[in-house]
Amino acid sequence: MWALCLAALLIISITHWVYRWRNPRCHGKLPPGSMGLPLLGETLQFFTPNTSSDIPPFIKKRMKRHFGLCRYGPIFRTNLVGRPVIISTDPDLNYFVFQQEGKLFQSWYPDTFTEIFGKQNVGSLHGIMYKYLKNMVLHLFGPENLKKMIPEVEQAALSRLQQWSCQDITELKDATASMIFDLTAKKLISYDSNKSSENLRENFVAFIQGLISFPLDIPGTAYHKCLQGRKNAMRMLKNMLQERRAESRKQPVDFFDYVLEELKKEGTILTEGIALDLMFVLLFASFETTSLAITLAMKFLSDHPLVLKQLTKEHEMIIKQREIADSGLTWKEYKSMTFTFQFINETVRLANIVPGIFRKAVREINFKGYTIPAGWAVMVCPPAVHLNPGKYEDPVAFNPWRWEGVEVSSASKHFMAFGGGMRFCVGTDFTKVQMAVFLHCLVTKYRWEAIKGGDIVRTPGLQFPNGFHVKIMEKDTRNRKQHYIAADA
Repeated sequence: MWALCLAALLIISITHWVYRWRNPRCHGKLPPGSMGLPLLGETLQFFTPNTSSDIPPFIKKRMKRHFGLCRYGPIFRTNLVGRPVIISTDPDLNYFVFQQEGKLFQSWYPDTFTEIFGKQNVGSLHGIMYKYLKNMVLHLFGPENLKKMIPEVEQAALSRLQQWSCQDITELKDATASMIFDLTAKKLISYDSNKSSENLRENFVAFIQGLISFPLDIPGTAYHKCLQGRKNAMRMLKNMLQERRAESRKQPVDFFDYVLEELKKEGTILTEGIALDLMFVLLFASFETTSLAITLAMKFLSDHPLVLKQLTKEHEMIIKQREIADSGLTWKEYKSMTFTFQFINETVRLANIVPGIFRKAVREINFKGYTIPAGWAVMVCPPAVHLNPGKYEDPVAFNPWRWEGVEVSSASKHFMAFGGGMRFCVGTDFTKVQMAVFLHCLVTKYRWEAIKGGDIVRTPGLQFPNGFHVKIMEKDTRNRKQHYIAADA
C-alpha cells in the first residue's frame, strides 16, 4: 500500500515538474514557443549542423507563420542548455536590448561558456570593471596604435604569402589563423613561437575544437580537451607574466607591460586573474574570428571573379599612385580602400561568425505585448538581421556593391557583425586592418587556385570542416610600371 502511494506521489510530482517546465511561470504573456524536453530543452536542435547559407533552420522554422496552426514570429521562447531563453529576430527588440545594457539587461552566457572562458572573462563582467577593461584594450587597438601597426601587419602578410607560394597546397583556415595568432601574440605578449619551448597556439587549437561541443567533462571528449587546452594556455600565460615581472623595462613594449603597470598602481581594481582571462579572450577572439572571415573572403573571391577584378583594380590603383611602387602601405592608403570596406562588410554580413549575442533581463520587461521575466536570457540573432529580405535585396547573394554609399561606423538595427551597444567589439578596427592589408598584399602580388574543400557547415557557428585548400602563386609584377604607362596611354 505504501509503495503504491509513493509511486502515485512520484508520478504526480514528475507530471507537475514536466508541466512547469513546459509552462514557465510568468506575470504577463510569454512569447510563443516551446521549452523542449525537460533538462535538455531544444539544445540538440539548436546545435544540429546545417549547410544553409540562409537564416539557421532552427531559427527560420520558428519564425515562420504556419497559417494559424503555429505562429511564433520574430520573438519566441525556448530552452538552451537548461536555461529559458527569449530569441529575438526583431530589429526593434535587438536595438532595445543593446541600448538598455547596464539598465534592464546585462551580458550573460551559458554556464558552460563561463567555465570555458573563465568566470572573470571580460564578457561576464559588468559596470565599472567592464568599462575599465574596455579602455585598456582601446589603448592597444585605438587609431593611433593601429596607424603604427600597418607596416607590421603588411610584413606579416607578405612573409606568410611568400611561404605559402612555395608550397604545393595551403589550407587557408589554419594558415591564416597561424599568421594572425603570431602577429597578435607578438603585440600582446611579445610571444615568438620559434623561440618558445611550448606551442601556445596548439593549446588554443585544442580549446577551439571542443568549444561548440556537448558539455561532458570526461577524458577523451571534445569538451574535456577544450578545458585542458584552456588550462594549459592559462598556465603558459601565467608563467610569462611572472617572468615579465622579474624583468625591468623603462618603457612598455607590449600589452603585458601595460597590464603590469596597471597592476602596480595603488588602489587598482585590476587583478592578475582578470588580466590573464583578458589575455586569453583577446588571443582567442582576434585570431579565430578573423581567420574565419579571411578564409570566407577568399572563397567569395574565388566564386565571384567580377568582385575579384574590382578589388584588384582598387589596390593596383593604390600602387600606381605611389612615387615608389613598393614603398609600403600608409594609413592614408588604407583609409582610401572604399570597395575593400564594402567587400569586408558583405563578407562579415554573410559570415555570421557570431550566431547569437546573449544578454540577461535584470528585471521583468514588457515589450510589444510580451513579458520577458527577470533572470531569463535573451539571444539576439544576427543571422536573422543580416539575412532579412525586408532590408537586404536577395539577402543570401554575395554583393559588395549593396554597401555603396552606406556608412557603417558602428552597429545598427540592421548590421551587427561586430556586436552592438556598449559591448560593440573593441577589436573591430584591428580586424578590418588585418583583413584589408592582407587582401592588398594578396591581390597585388599573388593569384590562387582553389584545390579542394571550402564547404561550409554551421553548428551554429561558421566552420570549414574540410578546410579550404588552395595553390598560391606569385604574379609577375616586374613590368608593373610599364603596364600602368601603357594603360594611361
